[in-house]
Amino acid sequence: MKLIAASFLLLASMLLAGSAAAQAYPNRPIRLVIPFGPGSSTDVITRILAQAVSTSIGQPVVVESKPGADGAIAGIEVAKAAPDGYTLLIGSGSPLAAVPALRKDPPYDPVRDFTPIIDIGRYSNFLFINAEVPIKTFQELIAYAKANPGKLAYGTGSASSIVAFAQMNSLAGIQMLHVPYKSAPPAVTDLIANRVQLMWEPPTATIAFVREGKLRALVTSLRERSTLLPDVPTIYESGMPQFAMSNWMGLVGPANMPREIVDRLNREFAAAMKRPEVLEGMEKQVFVLNPSTPEQFGTFIKEQIGFYGSLLRAAGVQPQ
Repeated sequence: MKLIAASFLLLASMLLAGSAAAQAYPNRPIRLVIPFGPGSSTDVITRILAQAVSTSIGQPVVVESKPGADGAIAGIEVAKAAPDGYTLLIGSGSPLAAVPALRKDPPYDPVRDFTPIIDIGRYSNFLFINAEVPIKTFQELIAYAKANPGKLAYGTGSASSIVAFAQMNSLAGIQMLHVPYKSAPPAVTDLIANRVQLMWEPPTATIAFVREGKLRALVTSLRERSTLLPDVPTIYESGMPQFAMSNWMGLVGPANMPREIVDRLNREFAAAMKRPEVLEGMEKQVFVLNPSTPEQFGTFIKEQIGFYGSLLRAAGVQPQ
């Protein structure tokens, strides 16, 4: 009986200690690890949110870029971190859905090795082309690529971009040269210099060059035209209604995070998404906020893993 009583006391003390730790959270800076480089759309959007959450949560929220390996470098670091809520991943289709679909032996399981916290929203992607290329419309692009297989080069700074081009090329029946980059900013630099001719990319790092006449936007992946570039048609009205790529962003932590901490982070980020300065910043990025419960985001991630895998298989892309 004494042994049983001692065991109950030990269990109770552990539960109380865990509860106290959760109530004290956070008592030091929180790291948001992003899988792309500084200046990327993900970096800009994350910093807008981090500033708002820092103000309300009472601790600095620090953004750290860990680009490379299609987002897997950032994913591995967070998957191996302590599940205490101080190291989190700004996840997207690249590390959480494309990496498992593109690799025979993925470095982590996006369902088993992470704790979903909140869906953040959806990027608005455009297909940009260097303005020196004599192609003005999406239809002209397809016709030129069919007549000149392999002559055009496209850059990608994320696995989501790889999936988008794989699907587009498959649906159009075209072949172009793929030039992968560690993250989007260096790819955009080469796009402006015409070292690559095409990119699927949010407008964060490109809109100024469109206005200067150095880049041209052919289509957007949005279902409706963007108010940022209202003259740019959607890919659906440009003759490719089957295109189904969705580029998304959300917050996850390591597996087995305490529910109290998950709920606190969910509340803080959801509240930040309602703040006027955040809404204004997201409007400038043409980023659509989509806050959710942890359970809803977990279900969405599972769906996206299957979705990315099916897109790649349909495009004939085999895991490496």
